[in-house]
Amino acid sequence: MKHFRTGWISDVHLGTRGSKAGALLQFLKDAEFETLYLVGDLIDIWALRRGIYWPQDHNDVVQKLLRRARKGTEIIYIVGNHDEFLSRFYGSYGGISIQKNAVHLCADGRRLLIIHGHELDTVVQNMGWLAHLGDIGYTFLMRCNGLVNFGRRLFGKDYWSLSAYVKAEVKNVVSFIGHFEEAVVRYARDFDVDGVLCGHIHTAAIREVQGTTYYNTGDWVESGTVIVEHFDGTMELMKLPLEEETPAISGKTPVRSEDFEVAIH
Repeated sequence: MKHFRTGWISDVHLGTRGSKAGALLQFLKDAEFETLYLVGDLIDIWALRRGIYWPQDHNDVVQKLLRRARKGTEIIYIVGNHDEFLSRFYGSYGGISIQKNAVHLCADGRRLLIIHGHELDTVVQNMGWLAHLGDIGYTFLMRCNGLVNFGRRLFGKDYWSLSAYVKAEVKNVVSFIGHFEEAVVRYARDFDVDGVLCGHIHTAAIREVQGTTYYNTGDWVESGTVIVEHFDGTMELMKLPLEEETPAISGKTPVRSEDFEVAIH
């Protein structure tokens, strides 16, 4: 059992087929926190309204969290946009507190604003799909250029680069993420804090933005990321294996992702 002072998890999207509930359940079995923040979109009510999908491991995650609360873990649930119906129930229920936002005091004295992040978003996301496309699709799309333009020639159309189009779209995504991070940091300044932690855009990060530390927890749909605070106040972004048969924390894991700009702060 790995012990942490604090943990932050967001965007699990229970109730969707893409949720990696089994991997999260394994992580929760292997990690223990004094305080655990659920930073929005734990349950995807939007998806459940379209059709019920609720397998056993989704129920097991909820039950595991309730058991942790009963055993003394302080659980703070920050409401997101996919579970916004919970905003009608702000308050404390046993060991679980449902809140719009929170200010967390780190062990080293730093103050962090905790929000989901949808408050600063003017575009409804699909960021997980776009990130997945960006990771695996560019080379394949460039190889598809020949086939695409063969078809266009048959219909008398000019050359058109499919890969260039996708690259342009991804640049727009990168620009959106940058604007989102800046908006979150500006919003946090009104709370007199040293940093801000959010979720929502499914893009995990720890970085300095305009002199303020910006943390994003990522998601449990494609990333399997969590931010933890050690007992000395050190913050760490961890990427966990999403394969359910792989232990989340052991001698060889968790995996410290080298893909993030800053993993430890």
